Amino acid sequence: MDRLARNLDDLRRTVNDLTNRGITVEFVKESLSFTGDDTAMSTLLLSVMGAFAEFERSLIRERQAEGIAIAKEDGRYKGSQQALTEQQQKEVREKIYAGESKTAVAKKYGVSRNTIYKCLDTV
Repeated sequence: MDRLARNLDDLRRTVNDLTNRGITVEFVKESLSFTGDDTAMSTLLLSVMGAFAEFERSLIRERQAEGIAIAKEDGRYKGSQQALTEQQQKEVREKIYAGESKTAVAKKYGVSRNTIYKCLDTV
């Protein structure tokens, strides 16, 4: 259920949209099934289960943010490493401005063309 939607409103909207098109929505893990002519009890269960899923996701995000903050304080979280050093970026820009193709330069440095474009954007 928590994989289908980001929040409770989105879950309700998705289930309603699917059932309005004649599609039966079945949540195997929760043993819930929705056909469009659902009872008040099934609607309540959808709301409760969706609310718990949204709450659980919020808790996970909070714990993740706390863990990242602690890791940053300890110096263990530095983000992703740059593919090219400052010197290499300078060389890449010089080669591109001299007329070499971006694909050839990317192959020479073992990086993607996207990395080359990012390097050119940082000027």
